[in-house]
Amino acid sequence: MNNKVLVWSITVALAGFLFGFDTVVISGANQPIKELWDTTPLFHGTFIMSMALWGTVIGALLGGIPCEKFGRKKTLLTIGILYALSALGSAFAPDPYLFSFFRFIGGLGVGASSVAAPIYISEISTSENRGRLVALYQFNIVFGIFIAFISNYLLKGIGGTNDWRWMLGIETVPAIIYSIMVLGIPNSPRWLAVKKGDDEGSLKVLNLIYNKEKALEKLNEIKKHITSTVKGESIFKKKYKTVLWLAFFIAFFNQMSGINFVLYYAPEILERSGLAAKESLFSSISIGIVNLIFTIIGIRLIDKLGRRKLMKIGSIGYIISLAMVGWCFYSDSSSALLLTFILIFVASHAIGQGAVIWVFISEIFPNKIRAFGQSWGTGTHWVFAAIITLLTPVFLDKNAGIFKDNPWPIFIFFSSMMLLQLLWVIFKMPETKGVSLEDLEEKLIKE
Repeated sequence: MNNKVLVWSITVALAGFLFGFDTVVISGANQPIKELWDTTPLFHGTFIMSMALWGTVIGALLGGIPCEKFGRKKTLLTIGILYALSALGSAFAPDPYLFSFFRFIGGLGVGASSVAAPIYISEISTSENRGRLVALYQFNIVFGIFIAFISNYLLKGIGGTNDWRWMLGIETVPAIIYSIMVLGIPNSPRWLAVKKGDDEGSLKVLNLIYNKEKALEKLNEIKKHITSTVKGESIFKKKYKTVLWLAFFIAFFNQMSGINFVLYYAPEILERSGLAAKESLFSSISIGIVNLIFTIIGIRLIDKLGRRKLMKIGSIGYIISLAMVGWCFYSDSSSALLLTFILIFVASHAIGQGAVIWVFISEIFPNKIRAFGQSWGTGTHWVFAAIITLLTPVFLDKNAGIFKDNPWPIFIFFSSMMLLQLLWVIFKMPETKGVSLEDLEEKLIKE
């Protein structure tokens, strides 16, 4: 593997670290903020917990615009600045309204990063290593989640009732480091050729990735497919129907697994099983460890077994583990048994959907509309993530939630949705392993 491509990919994938850290760090601040501002379940879900996700929805839906106009690199740099502003603003927020505003700013960064980072990595990698390199973004999401859980645990009690401000504010440091590192990456060669018409600049970057003969061949292959798409045409044309539905369903099922429900509310869910607050935060770290280990396994296997096989493995794990989590709550089983099945659920996600989603969405759209296609797929993902996060307090709150006595029906619902995912993978999902982006375009786009 080209060392330069690996370094660029790791740098860009660090946007995923900030993504993971930013989205899950709120789990440690969840209960303290609820007590501090005495919010209702609906207000807490709508503003405190899900406002970042609504920012993410907008960032994802609109992230394709700066990616196309200004390039992947400038968009990635702006994302780092948004993360830093969000971390500082949230940490010093004097009321729930300003807090929600700064969480929204961070959400814009998360959404835009889920568009720009996978696209950039897919456009500088080869068909042989594209899966592993794009999956580095997911690895960093998981690593960020893991570090957020550890950070929350270590910072618990450091500032008395204001420890949650430290939990949120610490993100400023990696956000600044990431922004500085992004300055050292080149522009995407496909963006330079397709959007800027800069063949010379594109070839210069391609020469850093391939030998001179291969670089010129790759540039000609990219340019060949430019003429097949009318400039400025809508992604909602009939010929793109297949890829639009593929992106929609993989994103939809990702959230119907309940992964954000578990990650965002892990301490509260574990408290409901009988663990004390400090113990639940510590147990949350085990979720981060399992997530990290099985994401690494998924990354190693994605270019060997392929995307479909990992999705099948993950789907089966989801169905069993979620059903058993529901049973544990229903039968009032021990918190240790419940945690075990939650960990199996997280492992199933990490090796399946977690490893595949960003890779798959970044692969299936043609060069000309890839940024907007990525926005469509990630936008779908974040719309459903926001809805689930918004509604969770209404269902889960121990004082006023619909399932305040026992949340077992929630997990049975998620398990049944994963049965539908398995059927979709078997009958509808194509394999993209080892196929160039240009060849995938010919395979999936029907004129």
